[in-house]
Amino acid sequence: MTSLKKFLHFWAVAFFPSRCPYCNRVIDDSECACKRCRKQIPEFCWKTYAAGGYICAAALPYKDAYSKAIHKLKFKNRTDLAKPLAMQIVRAVKELYGDLHFDLVTCVPMHPAVKRQRGFNQAELLARKLAKLMHLPYCDLLKKIKNNQTQHLLTAKERIINVQNVFQSIHTDMICGKHVLLVDDVCTTGSTLSECCRILQNSGAASVCCITAALVREEI
Repeated sequence: MTSLKKFLHFWAVAFFPSRCPYCNRVIDDSECACKRCRKQIPEFCWKTYAAGGYICAAALPYKDAYSKAIHKLKFKNRTDLAKPLAMQIVRAVKELYGDLHFDLVTCVPMHPAVKRQRGFNQAELLARKLAKLMHLPYCDLLKKIKNNQTQHLLTAKERIINVQNVFQSIHTDMICGKHVLLVDDVCTTGSTLSECCRILQNSGAASVCCITAALVREEI
């Protein structure tokens, strides 16, 4: 690290310290949460199947402080929470996909109009942080070509229909023969993840596995 980078890092830490995603306490940049909140994080991660039978793993339950942290990332411009949440995703990858090899990381894309309005795609932020933590390349492999209705307003059956013909693959030369780790922030029914997986596999991916920060389930 150059002297200038060290200087800038010092002042960034001094004035904008890392904070716990769940209680907002100041934490070290290498920590995923404060000591108290780490003790309350569920010991085990979750593995489920997205619509279509694609494997999906998740680090956290989508409830309580965990859903609030993701809400702050998405809607309160707390992009600083992407890194500690990505650390939790790494834990899930190691626990549930530990015997698998991945060539690259990608994310569920956001429609350009929505991304311009929000300023970022939270799934992309998580995916890029995850890729860096796992020393894997990140690449945009999909684009969203239709600004469809918001999924959370729909039933499970409507969600499947709502994501049809919404996504398109890009950089197909990067997809062919690759083992891809697909990232999103939350998995509910898995309809969006399933459609993205289908397109990636139709574009030549050797395999696609899904990983999210949180999972919506009635029993958790």
